Amino acid sequence: MVTRKEVAELAGVSEATVSRVFNGLGPMKPATKERVLESAKQLNYHPNAIAQSFARRRSGNLGVVLPYMPKVHLFSAFYFAEILSGIGEQVREQGYDMLLSLLTPDESLDYTRLYRSQKVDACVILGSRDTPQQRESLMQLQAQGLPFCLVNQSFEGLSFHEVDADHVKGSYQAVRHLQEEGYRKIAFLNGSPQYSNSGDRLQGYLKAMSEADLEVPPELLLEGNYSRKSGYEASSGLWEHRDQVEAVFAANDRMAIGLMQGLRERGWIAGRDFAIIGCDDSDAAKLSDPPLSSINVPFYEMGKEAARSVLAGLLRGEGTKDTRIKLPTRLVVRQSSKSSHHK
Repeated sequence: MVTRKEVAELAGVSEATVSRVFNGLGPMKPATKERVLESAKQLNYHPNAIAQSFARRRSGNLGVVLPYMPKVHLFSAFYFAEILSGIGEQVREQGYDMLLSLLTPDESLDYTRLYRSQKVDACVILGSRDTPQQRESLMQLQAQGLPFCLVNQSFEGLSFHEVDADHVKGSYQAVRHLQEEGYRKIAFLNGSPQYSNSGDRLQGYLKAMSEADLEVPPELLLEGNYSRKSGYEASSGLWEHRDQVEAVFAANDRMAIGLMQGLRERGWIAGRDFAIIGCDDSDAAKLSDPPLSSINVPFYEMGKEAARSVLAGLLRGEGTKDTRIKLPTRLVVRQSSKSSHHK
């Protein structure tokens, strides 16, 4: 078995220098580092992974915290699958491993436990909601200087490291497109206000309606919980006010598809009797009947950026800065947002 001492002798450096190269510690001349790596390659030297983690005081794991969502198959949900794929790709590129942690309903929300047990060096947190408990736990992480990144969630009045999409602009684009197609009576099906993107999408919708001098009756502001079932259930309320509705913007594709199904059962068909635009541009949007116009949200890229930025800060020894990175959204037009009955 090749030893660190043999690598040091071949490279003409000390054993401590070899150790610093493989543990990424301290400043080093590029030529010295290159000489050590070349010597290690020649001798087929592989450092002990456990010893490395002790030397770095790192686990080599990026933690990904997933929410407790009853009756939701997280790994088959487009939103989570895309973000996790992006995180996984970036983690692999940077030589890290990904450790998934699923919250349970009875668990006191304490993100610091993952760090205390030395299982992870940093965390990406998915599906967080704006509750007092979440706020307190995240403020604890921040106060202790533990590196983490939130994806697709912000907290008013607090500043964390966040990667998000421009949901205000995406929502605005969707409603403006419907207006340009000639629609004036536009309903909005939003998600829970505990998610910041719900507030962002409402803001974009109201901005587009206000700029066009269009009224927004309260009965045209509907709320679901981002599930297909909640969209289906919202169809009954919308049906009662169908004389006030020409088009709908839904805050995600699953709710849009549930709404389309519920209205179809009542004889009202998307793309014929009313127009509808969803949000996420999921696989389901392309396969729905009719195909669903949708706002493309770059979830995969958001996952990559979250992992990249939190690991970059960690490797520089800086932790994470409290910055909000926003990625662009874009409208993908399909058949559902064109109503043949509309004059």
